[in-house]
Amino acid sequence: MLDKIGITATSLCALHCIMLPILLPLLPLVGLSFLADHTWEHVFLLMTAALGTVALFSGFKRYHKRLYPFYLLYLGVALYWIKHDFSEDVEALFIIGGASLIIAAHYINIKLCESCKQCDEEVCQL
Repeated sequence: MLDKIGITATSLCALHCIMLPILLPLLPLVGLSFLADHTWEHVFLLMTAALGTVALFSGFKRYHKRLYPFYLLYLGVALYWIKHDFSEDVEALFIIGGASLIIAAHYINIKLCESCKQCDEEVCQL
């Protein structure tokens, strides 16, 4: 369940980042100019990382004991975080790459958990 929420949150964050340049001129008119601030992006990204950590740790502890979903999650968060350090021409690539890695971490965690629910405990501990 948490993985699915994480996938949704990451997708919404990516959509926010991609659509912001298009919607930026309209935000003050509807009272949402705070959404254009980098602080908002970082807060949302940190919330996504925290949710992802909880979701992945739950699957890690209960079922699969694999660390690589965490690597994908944190690499995706790092890509998202540093996107402002580069030109606007490649910013979309960082958004798409970071979101893809975070979503992949959740998806892999779901698949690992599902596969271990169907096997005996000895096999899952490998």
